[in-house]
Amino acid sequence: MRYPTVDELDARAAALVARRPRDARLRRVGTSRAGTPMWLLSVGHGSRQALVVAGPHANEPVGGATVLRLAERALADPRLTEGADATWNLLLCLDPDGSRRNEGWLTGPYTLGRYFRNFFRPGFLEQPEWLPDGAAAAALPETRALLDVQDELRPFLQCSLHGVDVGGGFVELTHDLPGLDRRLAHIAARLAIPRELGAYDALYWPGLGPAVYRIPPPRRADLAAAITEAAVESTWFHPHRHGTVTAVVEAPMWGVAAVSDGSPPTDRDGALRAVSRALRHDTALLRQVLARVRPHLAGVPDAARLLAPVDDYLLVCPGLADAWDPDTGDGTAHPLPPLSSAHLAALRISGRRLVLRTAGLLHQLVRAAGRDPAGALPELDLLIDEWCADYRDGCGARWIPVARQAEYQARVVLCAFELAGRHPRAGSGPAEPGVAVRGGGADAAGLTP
Repeated sequence: MRYPTVDELDARAAALVARRPRDARLRRVGTSRAGTPMWLLSVGHGSRQALVVAGPHANEPVGGATVLRLAERALADPRLTEGADATWNLLLCLDPDGSRRNEGWLTGPYTLGRYFRNFFRPGFLEQPEWLPDGAAAAALPETRALLDVQDELRPFLQCSLHGVDVGGGFVELTHDLPGLDRRLAHIAARLAIPRELGAYDALYWPGLGPAVYRIPPPRRADLAAAITEAAVESTWFHPHRHGTVTAVVEAPMWGVAAVSDGSPPTDRDGALRAVSRALRHDTALLRQVLARVRPHLAGVPDAARLLAPVDDYLLVCPGLADAWDPDTGDGTAHPLPPLSSAHLAALRISGRRLVLRTAGLLHQLVRAAGRDPAGALPELDLLIDEWCADYRDGCGARWIPVARQAEYQARVVLCAFELAGRHPRAGSGPAEPGVAVRGGGADAAGLTP
């Protein structure tokens, strides 16, 4: 099994509806910036609405495979529809344009080098789940489509399907679902998926159990803080006013066993110094490459879209290196919480992720230019190969087959569906104002899935 492309996902959903027209429906709920239709597949006729959002980040394709699997499960098991008085609403892809840009690696073979050389994820301000200026000012048509669906359905549960490129699986919740951590542990063990016990996204967030984290309400912040801290409104919190529980379900592509090691580290400060030193060194190399490449990008199609995430990543790297370094400053601005071995493994992976994604985007920019007068391509190839080797040999990253990724994510969604259905809907009203969100949410910057 491989990841479905956008066109394959749409075609398979349409075929499912043709096969079961009484039980499944497909409707267009929006149009992307490039004119791509956005489709909502609905299964069942119950009054209680569940919303599942696939493809919120362009480089995270597992959600497409997962929603197809969930649709088949809902059609095959009436307990998920009639028995629960529920309708499953599956948004096939929130960022279809960005997803198309990843199709250079999407169909395989699945290697780290191929993934990063063809990686694309838009800059922070072009990611449709974020609402940096609030819902009323949302400008992206993909964002507006999702907000409209949320306000129409008022779901009791929303699941946003994300994919960790390297690391482990975890869940982030806007409201607690007691018992989800135990079920997650069982699913992960059965499918040999490492649980990320120290996810960088949630470094400063409250824990609700192993590999389950509470998403704090948003706050106003500048761009750098927003990128690294998810310190803005989001489509995760927007349906809070309807009593919706949102679960962000992360499934890894390449698993790393060390992210499941909750033991105390043997040399916390030494590990932090090493990660910070490597991030500063690698960032400096990439800044030099960018300075050589940028003058030759005039006329390159869509250079601005590829440069936006590069600039985002290079903006946040120095601050992150300082925040992680025990020898930098007095630590009062962002004091690190107690760290386990899992946290240190996640930080190492996150630092590598930032520079690998940046190098991959620069590699694409040079290729798109059709020439390499700065001589950057051989240097970028060496860096990408070296850093991918560190993931494989230093971190022990191992590919998880697509079918297993999708099965893991589908089972977690089904558990969240059952648990959310047992409890009264969360309180309505806007998100609690003025609550600081520190650290996590680095997903936006590409630090984690």
